[in-house]
Amino acid sequence: MAKKTKLRYDRRSLILQLLREFPNNKFSIKHLASASGGNTREGRRETMALLDELEREGVVALVGRDKYRLGSRMRPRYEGLAERTASGGLYIRVEGLENDIFVHPGNSLNALDGDRVEVAIMHTSKSGEHEGEILSILERSNRNYVGVAEIDRTAIFVCCISRRNPIDIFLPRKAYPEVEAGDKLVVRIKDWPEGSKSPIGELIENLGPAGDNDTEMHAILAEYDLPYRFEKEVERAAEAISSEITAADVAERRDFRGITTFTIDPADAKDFDDALSVRQLSEGVWEVGVHIADVSHYVTPDSLIDREAQERGTSVYLVDRTIPMLPERLCNELCSLRPEEEKCCFSAVFTLNEQAEVIDQWLGRTLICSNHRFAYEEAQALIEGGEGPYAEEILVLHRLAQQLRRERFRHGAVAFNREEMKFRLDEKGRPLGVYAKVQKEANQLIEEFMLLANRRVAEFCAHTLKNGRKVPRTMVYRVHDDPSPEKLDRFRSFILRFGHYFKAQKGRAVAKEMNKLLKGLEGRPEENTVQLLAVRSMAKAEYSTENIGHYGLAFPYSTHFTSPIRRYPDVMVHRLLAHYLSGGRSVEKQLLEECCEHANEREVIASEAERASIKYKAAEYLSDKKDQLFEGRISRLNEWGIFVELEETHIEGLLHLRELQDDFYRFDEEQYEICGLRSGKRYTLGDRLTVRVKQTDLRRRIVDFELA
Repeated sequence: MAKKTKLRYDRRSLILQLLREFPNNKFSIKHLASASGGNTREGRRETMALLDELEREGVVALVGRDKYRLGSRMRPRYEGLAERTASGGLYIRVEGLENDIFVHPGNSLNALDGDRVEVAIMHTSKSGEHEGEILSILERSNRNYVGVAEIDRTAIFVCCISRRNPIDIFLPRKAYPEVEAGDKLVVRIKDWPEGSKSPIGELIENLGPAGDNDTEMHAILAEYDLPYRFEKEVERAAEAISSEITAADVAERRDFRGITTFTIDPADAKDFDDALSVRQLSEGVWEVGVHIADVSHYVTPDSLIDREAQERGTSVYLVDRTIPMLPERLCNELCSLRPEEEKCCFSAVFTLNEQAEVIDQWLGRTLICSNHRFAYEEAQALIEGGEGPYAEEILVLHRLAQQLRRERFRHGAVAFNREEMKFRLDEKGRPLGVYAKVQKEANQLIEEFMLLANRRVAEFCAHTLKNGRKVPRTMVYRVHDDPSPEKLDRFRSFILRFGHYFKAQKGRAVAKEMNKLLKGLEGRPEENTVQLLAVRSMAKAEYSTENIGHYGLAFPYSTHFTSPIRRYPDVMVHRLLAHYLSGGRSVEKQLLEECCEHANEREVIASEAERASIKYKAAEYLSDKKDQLFEGRISRLNEWGIFVELEETHIEGLLHLRELQDDFYRFDEEQYEICGLRSGKRYTLGDRLTVRVKQTDLRRRIVDFELA
């Protein structure tokens, strides 16, 4: 008996040894019996009994028909965050693991995007790609879901519009009798019982009937977990801030109240966070002040308002509204540089000659009183006509700004100028038309002086002098990396299709050749397509305490100093500048870097929400134009079809491959084109197509085209 037990133990040990040695392999009973003591009838019977036992323990797993491999219990286990794909699969991000772990929908245990899970690696390819299985859900994401209510007698199913989590969430009808079919709901998942097709949720908010403009805009904000109002205690804290400018405030600030000062903003702007002052010091020498609302004077570190602003990170700009980072009391009143009102500012003041060279500079807190508020159109009229209030000052600033602009491009700044489209809306938010937002010299005037201030503040804060040498200081930078060689190679091969050549490989030569290319494209049919591809070939600008310079602007140092009303990193920069101006030591880097990472995440989310609102309005605008023909160009391609951007409005829609009836088409990823298998017909970027609107889906914010 003891001998038989020992043989059984040896067989078990040998099976486990083989499975551990080859964790990716699948073995038959015969193979395992042969390897562990003999493939006799008795040996196979013993092996089968052992495998049943090991399977119950989770040590081995039955796969396919009579095949076994190492079970999840014996495999490496990790904790990570789930990122769900549109197909239902998951990628698990594990800290310290180079590659994410892919989990097939069948092994996902109903994990959702943002859940923290325990995962076991079941297979690793030769290239190092992992495939795994979810063992347990450690923590459900507390994110909100947005969807439309579908109702029957006992249940409400919330059909979510999320690309990553396209699920139906169950709500008990009797718990929410006020919900009506077609309402847009914000819900949260409470539980997902094993074997259930749908998770059980709880209602967070009923946004109102789908299709209503406010409902849809609030739904976009909820989908991206963006607040559309402030909590009452935050509003109360803002209302409690005194507007009084005390004698102590005046004493510690440089007084600019007697110097000509004005703001230039969009005509519909409600907050004015930057102003320019100008005066002549001597023949050919000018003093220009860049005055920025001193938000840090009113918002103290770690206060209730500060924590709220840091969490938001940025203001959000949807098609029809702004979701501010700060309460209205601050952004539209205390910190808005309105005409004929004394305001506290943080300023960068420059002494410039006629060549716009900086002879001297001063940085510090100021007191201003704006003399006039210009809309961009009004300032542009002065530049073009030369007559009107403060025309002389505007023309001086225009002349200096153009000098700064020429010098910036001489040093290798990249001149992207892709048209930005705006919707003209009626009083209910319905789109009546689409127009191009034109950037003219008045816009450039403001842009160049803001860039000058950003660059000089970054340079000042980056170092201090100690015993005649520069000592680095911690700073929040706005950085932009060099373009990657791989993206440039793809861009180079794409534009060859249009007959354009791009030889530059790296460094400033890329910027110089890019500007030459973009200049030569002006007015050509492929201008917008190549502009878009050029932007995609560049790295993305972000915030960081590690300075790598700003490639696109050709600045060795750059930051964001000029918009603290709408960007939290600017508030951080104001505080750093004040600290270093008072002689403070370099601050601890780690906490600031974490704040930069959070700001980068919030910036991306805000951009995605803005794009979602544009897509909704685009679909709404085209929803009653199904009989009209439109000219467009191919802007993107994938395995589903051809994305066409309409030439007049730049609205993008999808032409599904299944709609192309003359051949069977497939996507050639290497050549980045759609190919007909029989005819050899090809569709590629920039090709012109005439399309009509087949359908619009406001719920999913998409437009489908068909060939005309």
